Amino acid sequence: MHLTIDIADDFLITLKEQQGEFIKSMLFHHALMLYRKQKLSLGKAAELAGYDRLDFIQKLQFENEAVFDYETDLVNEMVTNIGKTLSLLENKP
Repeated sequence: MHLTIDIADDFLITLKEQQGEFIKSMLFHHALMLYRKQKLSLGKAAELAGYDRLDFIQKLQFENEAVFDYETDLVNEMVTNIGKTLSLLENKP
């Protein structure tokens, strides 16, 4: 698909960005929004933004974005299960 968007040149001047930088930034932020809403997987969001998966993860980290956003209940359950597993391993003869 080819998409055309008209944006006045003064936006690029104000942002002090070249056209290519602006386009890459728009694609990244749109992919990020879709990833946050769980409409795209990490891999598909990276693809939309024009990154490979590892570069996309590094870009997320650079932007202080959560790479994996788990719900609190799930994290608590995982921690509890790890604790139980460690207890079992420690008590094993």
